[in-house]
Amino acid sequence: MSLVLGLDSSTQSLSAVLLDADQGVVVAEDSVNFGDDLPQYQQSHGYAEGGVRGEIHANPMMWVEALDLLLARMKSNGVDFSSVVAVSGSGQQHGSVYLRSCFGEKLSELDSAQSLVEQIEGCLTRKSSPIWMDSSTSAECAEIASAVGGNEVVCAKSGSIAVERFTGSQIRKFSKTEPEAYAETGVIHLVSSYFASILAGRNVPIDRGDGAGMNLMNLSSGDWDEDLVEATADGLKDKLPPVAPSNTNSGPISSYFVQKYGFSENCQTVIWSGDNPCSLIGMGAAKPGKVVISLGTSDTLFAAMSEPKTDPNGYGHAFGNPVGGYMSLICFKNGSLAREAIKDQFNLEWSAFEKDGLAQTPIGNDGILMLPFYEPEITPRIDTGGPVFSTNNELTPEQSVRAVLECQFLNMRNNFGWLGVEPTRISLTGGASANDGIAQVVANVFGVPVDRLDVPGSATIGAAMRAGHAIGIDLDVLENNFSQSKEGSTIEPEEGAFEIYQQMLPQFSQFILSQH
Repeated sequence: MSLVLGLDSSTQSLSAVLLDADQGVVVAEDSVNFGDDLPQYQQSHGYAEGGVRGEIHANPMMWVEALDLLLARMKSNGVDFSSVVAVSGSGQQHGSVYLRSCFGEKLSELDSAQSLVEQIEGCLTRKSSPIWMDSSTSAECAEIASAVGGNEVVCAKSGSIAVERFTGSQIRKFSKTEPEAYAETGVIHLVSSYFASILAGRNVPIDRGDGAGMNLMNLSSGDWDEDLVEATADGLKDKLPPVAPSNTNSGPISSYFVQKYGFSENCQTVIWSGDNPCSLIGMGAAKPGKVVISLGTSDTLFAAMSEPKTDPNGYGHAFGNPVGGYMSLICFKNGSLAREAIKDQFNLEWSAFEKDGLAQTPIGNDGILMLPFYEPEITPRIDTGGPVFSTNNELTPEQSVRAVLECQFLNMRNNFGWLGVEPTRISLTGGASANDGIAQVVANVFGVPVDRLDVPGSATIGAAMRAGHAIGIDLDVLENNFSQSKEGSTIEPEEGAFEIYQQMLPQFSQFILSQH
């Protein structure tokens, strides 16, 4: 058997999937929810509540304890790790971990009789990790951009303008507010490279897919950009791990995991990537031509690119594709946040978002438009103080449901033209993708069929596929085995619907401009 293990450290949980790459089957799945399974950290949603001035941090020891708990749970449930030939993972993008120079040495001498937390905690120079939700670094973003000649330069170099949640501005803020702790920091890891280092028993590189989400890597060269690094913080270059291709083998798994959980000494570790690059792989969209929409807390639209492109408006991002080339990503902050707000406002069930519920209102909603932004939106960058409607008339629950869905996906269409891609099909993933009504609106707005893939977790399974691909398993075989549409899950656009939305699109664009 060619068993490969994929791990995914997301905002709220650490998940695992074990694949038999030869047979094309999922052998085992498991997950540790940070809030439910590790309540002692008091981070019920995976991060500390009530951060000041937009600060949102998580405890990096909680992630480490979750790794021990997850593997122990899987072992007790009968998983035989001795047959695993390779392991890789996916980490929530942009999060950073700050460690002393002793971190690498500590990893090389881990004792399986002790927990990971007991042995690693003393290496931290910062007890918390800023994550992707943190928006407290506007001043630092402006300083970095100014130092290199403006956001146009930052975007041309790194694939994105200077962004608050990206790692570079977070590092700069730390160096300014806690200079002594910053000086004591010997290595700064991303969530992905932090976990990958623990599994390998040594400091490992940051991959190009996740490294591109830092505002520090030069997208063209695939290495740290000297100007951006120098503009971010003094001495930063010496604290960053090297950048490496995503298929880099980082050697056999640490003896800690061999002795404690029964992994083979020959099990290979592959450096981790970010959750979005791994989802690209898991969705079978590693090659240009497919567009993927992921429906989650934030909604994202992403696609592979053969050449790096940047969004002239600065909303979208270009990252490295884990199997070579590049990928685009556009994030819409008000995803399930807005859908759940409408659901809760009218005390509705999710059935109101299904086809039968949407049938109570006409396609196009009689021209009613909505800016479905309950929190400040990032695509486009706008803070309306809450949702805005194009009419002063009170809407029915049914009209409100249709308004939030239609305008969310009109907003997507309005902001992805810079990719130069006209999709012929869309792959849909995330929790809300199971809802036929929501999938139908996506198909109608874009005018193409929508496929829901039979993927248990696109980032987790993408991580496992990356592990297999890095040790020589053909990517086409992996995609054929694990990235297929669910039978009967394709939604075709309804006749005449696309034409209605084509007429609404310029009206929606003007409606947004009127609120700036």
